[in-house]
Amino acid sequence: METLAQGAAFRLAAEPWTCTALEAWGDAPLPQPVALAILAAKEGIDEDELALGFLQASVANLVSAAVRLVPLGQMAGLRVQAELASTIQAVAQASRGLPLTACGGACFAADIASMRHETQYTRLFRS
Repeated sequence: METLAQGAAFRLAAEPWTCTALEAWGDAPLPQPVALAILAAKEGIDEDELALGFLQASVANLVSAAVRLVPLGQMAGLRVQAELASTIQAVAQASRGLPLTACGGACFAADIASMRHETQYTRLFRS
């Protein structure tokens, strides 16, 4: 549900730039990475640049959540992002040319915590 909601939000945010890039999909819900890939392909965005941008945006979102959740502070969050720049680049380069079957992860504890978070009465973030 989260990635479909993010895909819908991405489509709305990208609408001024997309013209017809996502129109072929009609109103079908698209996961955020799929919507991003469709737009990038239509706009001719380089795969390496797209991977780097996607990873940077993902890290920025996580750091933003940490800034709000723990007493981290905005400047500390920016330092964390700056310190992760070389790691983000390395991950983007390491992912180059990998088959789709190599993508994925296993974060059982985080997944279970996310499932519990989704049903809590009061939540800090939307799951």
